[in-house]
Amino acid sequence: MADNIKTLQAKICITGNLKILTGLHIGGGGNTSAIGAVDSPVIRDPLSKCPIIPGSSLKGKMRTLLAKLYDDKNTGILGKPDNDNYIVKRLFGSSDPIQPARLQFFDIFLQEESKKSIEKLDTDLYLTEVKFENTITRTTSQANPRQIERVPAGAKFQFKLIYNLEKMDEYKEDMQALYKAIILLKDDYIGGHGSRGYGRVELSNINVTVPVQRDDVNIDKEQIAVILKGGK
Repeated sequence: MADNIKTLQAKICITGNLKILTGLHIGGGGNTSAIGAVDSPVIRDPLSKCPIIPGSSLKGKMRTLLAKLYDDKNTGILGKPDNDNYIVKRLFGSSDPIQPARLQFFDIFLQEESKKSIEKLDTDLYLTEVKFENTITRTTSQANPRQIERVPAGAKFQFKLIYNLEKMDEYKEDMQALYKAIILLKDDYIGGHGSRGYGRVELSNINVTVPVQRDDVNIDKEQIAVILKGGK
């Protein structure tokens, strides 16, 4: 394990807006619900009761999208995460061999301004809406109605990533891969029911800061921001 731990050159902080384009459902894990209650509630912050996007949801989706893009074997079927492309493994981590992830994800919270805007709307629940859906069994034509809680379209969240810069000759390649993940996410979704139109999101207003770095390291944060916005 010690051979896989690199010297830390700098920590790069990447922040921006995550806007919900279509209703988002990331389940809260409830197994039962009272009569008349929503069948599938969203996950919420236990203190503020606001809906949140777990960092694990964003990390898992970005890793899967990049793993598909960088599929070395071209089999069309993803294997274990430890068999991902080396760029994916150094960004998101590996257990065999042990390789700490360079990217650190944070839970994503609703922006205060967006919270106030949604509070003014006539939504079904606190800061969320209820989507009524109905599935029909083909063989019997039996209906199966259900209620799914969603974060409404237009809600804005503030996301934050930390990138551990370990090798100066690799960080630009890593940033280019992260940019590809951002673009892939735009044409995909997070959360559940994405094939039915849920969970479309957009990342924007990306900002880069370098809160700490070694004295002998010079980081061009403006160049990193350009890469993450599609430049070279």
